[in-house]
Amino acid sequence: MREFSTERDWEQFQDPKSLILALMGEVGELAELFQWVPADGAVERFAEPPRRARAGEEMSDVLIYLLRLADVLDVDLSSAARAKLAASHRRFAADLVRGVAPEKA
Repeated sequence: MREFSTERDWEQFQDPKSLILALMGEVGELAELFQWVPADGAVERFAEPPRRARAGEEMSDVLIYLLRLADVLDVDLSSAARAKLAASHRRFAADLVRGVAPEKA
């Protein structure tokens, strides 16, 4: 992503705020695909190849902006995700929360 941006001289436009706003826009486009789809039918509906491909395009846009934001902020996203998952394992012990939606504290 850095190389792609540098080749186009787009780094000047890719400050954290702008990348976050772009990321939010792409998440909105992904959400729009699911907006009127009943929750219990979403997996089945998006198993259809054209819909799955369209969802994949929007998810890719989200991922690309997120990776670019991590790059700009010098965040090792892989390490941060592993640390977050380890903390979640400690916070939500499987034998205590199985089948129960977690509450944000």
